[in-house]
Amino acid sequence: MPEHQPLADGGTVSSFVADGIADVAFGHPKSNSLPSTVLSALAKEIATVGARDDVRVVVLRSYGAGPFCAGASFDELVAISDEKTGKEFFMGFARVILAMTRCPKPIVTRVQGKVVGGGVGIVAASDYVLAVDNASLRLSELAVGIGPFVVGPVIEHKIGVGAFGAMAIDAAWRDAEWGQQHGLYAKLFPNLAGLDSVVDEMPRSLASSNPEALARIKQIVWAKTENWPELLEERAAMSGTLVLSDYTRAAISKFRAR
Repeated sequence: MPEHQPLADGGTVSSFVADGIADVAFGHPKSNSLPSTVLSALAKEIATVGARDDVRVVVLRSYGAGPFCAGASFDELVAISDEKTGKEFFMGFARVILAMTRCPKPIVTRVQGKVVGGGVGIVAASDYVLAVDNASLRLSELAVGIGPFVVGPVIEHKIGVGAFGAMAIDAAWRDAEWGQQHGLYAKLFPNLAGLDSVVDEMPRSLASSNPEALARIKQIVWAKTENWPELLEERAAMSGTLVLSDYTRAAISKFRAR
């Protein structure tokens, strides 16, 4: 049975392990947004299941049939009052990215809907992503006066600097086909039933594969990221400073009022 971690702000992280597969899920009533409590619990859960000897594959998902992830919690963003608090909030995203990319087991992610901001970072930090064909993506950070600085390195690593730069500067939606063409999605499905049939099947196949070979593949995929702990901390500090500016405060308020 899933082990649920209900969090103080209404978010949830849960997990269960069976037949070599760890199923990790996160959720929040506001379109599966990512407040610091969810980020912290998610990073810890991924690190915990990844270290278990009886786990060979991790499946990551969010709750519901709506958006996969709405990105950062706007409620928390507007409540940030100093640089230290700001940096710590954005470090939550850094810790999730590091937990995912350092996890020795492959992470297969199920995407059932739209992906925004920090959610794109989670998709990019996954090893294999299965999505429905209406799972569009957007980096909306510039629209609220900041930038995708913490998630930037992992997205750039996955899709290249040119595609990342375009996505960061032009905050328009990219459709799922664009995501597949640029390597964020491995396979697309016309409906949830098709998606879930493969989400159920593929991890079982991976769990029967040579674990050493899987670990080595993952090491190759995430090579040249050894400096990310320091880099992501620098980026978190950058974001924590920018979020305090009058420009960003006004942009966030305007965005929330839509």
